[in-house]
Amino acid sequence: MEKRTVDSGGTTSIPIASIANGLPGRYATALYELAAERQQLDPVLEQATALASLIDGSADLRTALADRTLDLRDSARAVDAVLNAEGFSPLMRDFVGVVANNRRLPRLREILAALAAIAAARRGEVVADVVSAHPLTDLQRVQLRSRLAEAGYSKVNIQERVDSALLGGLVVRVGAKLYDASLKTRLFRLHYAMKGAA
Repeated sequence: MEKRTVDSGGTTSIPIASIANGLPGRYATALYELAAERQQLDPVLEQATALASLIDGSADLRTALADRTLDLRDSARAVDAVLNAEGFSPLMRDFVGVVANNRRLPRLREILAALAAIAAARRGEVVADVVSAHPLTDLQRVQLRSRLAEAGYSKVNIQERVDSALLGGLVVRVGAKLYDASLKTRLFRLHYAMKGAA
């Protein structure tokens, strides 16, 4: 069986199968294939992007998704109520319900990122997973695209996530390459450099 790959502007090729590995990839692949089978792929991909933005923009929602002490039924109902209020389709709500029932809500954001990566790979794009301590500004997005183009990634789909634990800076993953310019990592390196000098 031939492996489908993604051309990342002449630098590397990433097998689609590698994107679909792991728990987030398995769930994302299932949703992608179900949406394609029901001819709802474009709306589902748009809603997945909207849900990812909703999660990134709401600390309360992120807390609710990550809180493992909540009763399974309560958390599933709460998330469904949010999706219903925001106008998400029954397919998307059912999918998130399955994720909730399987106790995977803490991984929902990763599943949505994997779905975006699979969709981009099938369109022949490269996904840059960008994690920042704060939401990126428009200027930062332009600068990031420019830097990625300089590195040979001209056809790139940027997926953004916020992780306040980074303190500042960015972590960018493009395929197998990781560029870590976060303040957390810099402080970690400084700590070990100072221990070595002592």
